[in-house]
Amino acid sequence: MTLTVDEFGPSDAPPVVLLHGVGTTGWMWTRQIAALSNELRLLVLDLPGHGRSRAVPWTSLADTASLVADLVAERTTDGRAHVVGLSLGGYVTLHLAATAPRTVSSALVSGVNVLPLPGSGRLRVLSALITPVMSWGPVVRANARALRVPEADLPGYTAAARTTSPRAFRRASDEALDYRVPVDAGASPVPLLAVAGEREHDLTRRSQSRIADAFPAGQARLAPGVGHAWNGERPDLFTAMVRAAVAGAPLPQELLPA
Repeated sequence: MTLTVDEFGPSDAPPVVLLHGVGTTGWMWTRQIAALSNELRLLVLDLPGHGRSRAVPWTSLADTASLVADLVAERTTDGRAHVVGLSLGGYVTLHLAATAPRTVSSALVSGVNVLPLPGSGRLRVLSALITPVMSWGPVVRANARALRVPEADLPGYTAAARTTSPRAFRRASDEALDYRVPVDAGASPVPLLAVAGEREHDLTRRSQSRIADAFPAGQARLAPGVGHAWNGERPDLFTAMVRAAVAGAPLPQELLPA
């Protein structure tokens, strides 16, 4: 089975794959699509178990990265694309950049933690408890508040969250708890930018330099004053960052060293 993808922008523009977070869909890139689709060719995916790819089972991050690589090979002239991922999409992007570098022109990952989480067993129990009620209104709204989803985006976030397969939500969330940078990263030539919101968990903030150091062409930054889902909080800055990463241009000065 293949992933659902929407395409925006000129067919001859640089291809950019946008990978969303867990419990949502390609909908989360609405603002980036509006700002970038006149200059870039955007491939906006729904990951396995999410949105219109709900029927595709979530197997693993490695399997999902392979599906993305297959899609890039099918949809681009040279089998390469710039890849941008936030949260779960960031883990997939990181894995792809490390293990299939010929597919990735550049990688931008945001909100990825690769350091050991204290109490990960308790987090697994919490995930198991939340999963059966994850589409219940109060739970969706609580998650939206935790992610600092803008009020204007709540209807779209709610609709996207309710398309997520509970099995995919749990398996993907559990796998992310134990994720570490693949050893292949040390041989990857992919230019990689690792970013976290300044208000994210300390481990996530500290992970960015760990990720960047694992790649010979890695960089790490923090986005000031924002949390995990900051492409909605600061779409202007996020979009400028994507534009710079794709062009290989200097990053926005507002980004902070990590």
